[in-house]
Formats: sequence, structure tokens, C-alpha cells
Amino acid sequence: MRTGRLKALFSKTPFVILPLLLGILYLSTHEIGSSAVLKDAEKIYIVDRTGERWDVTQAVSLGFDPEGFEYGLGKNAFTPLDDSMLTEDTTNISKNTRVIGVTDGSRAQAYTIERLWSHEVANSNMGSEPVAVSY
Repeated sequence: MRTGRLKALFSKTPFVILPLLLGILYLSTHEIGSSAVLKDAEKIYIVDRTGERWDVTQAVSLGFDPEGFEYGLGKNAFTPLDDSMLTEDTTNISKNTRVIGVTDGSRAQAYTIERLWSHEVANSNMGSEPVAVSY
């Protein structure tokens, strides 16, 4: 009877050890931890792993703890849309296409969710005013 229990335990061992080993491998190859926090006069910065300083003063004024920030994707991690991607031709756009619309009262622009999904932000202009549209 005891032998049956041991066989059952050892038959499940790979299902216990494999996730444990994968977890250890992940932790040993990925940097973990928060950014360093610097206070310089009236400003509060976090410093990323490349040494670049990021001003988080406003986030702290809203109640965020700068010690809780972690490393993000970093600068230039994705390519934003720009006005060169805008078109007035809507013939190939389905009536069911989800968009985010922006208006300044006299004109409007629409950005498809599908396009924003892969770019995350559109840096655009409405007349002479800069606009950032994000999804």
C-alpha cells in the first residue's frame, strides 16, 4: 500500500518540479525591482536601469508612491501614428469599425482602434494645436 502512494507521488513530481524550475529560470534572467528615486529641489525623479531620469513629480502630487514604479518599455519602444497616416478616404472602412474621435468644434478626426492597437498613441494636430490620442 505504501509503495502505491510513493509511485503516485513520484509520477506527479515532474508537474511540480517543472513549473518551479521554469520560475527560477525566469527570475534569474529578468531584472526585477523598482526604479531608484531621486529628489532634486522641487522635483522627484525615478531613474531607470539605463540611468535616464524621469520626472514623476506630478504623479507623486496625485498620490502615487514613486517607490512603486517599475521599469517600463523604455523610450522609443513603439512607433506612434502621425498625421501622415491620416486620410479623408473612408470607402474601405466598415460601418462597424470602432474609433476614437476628436473634435475642436469645427473639425473632427477619427482614429480606428485597430490602428491604435498596434501603435498605442497617435501624435497629431488639429489646426495648429497638438493632439495625442491613445488607446
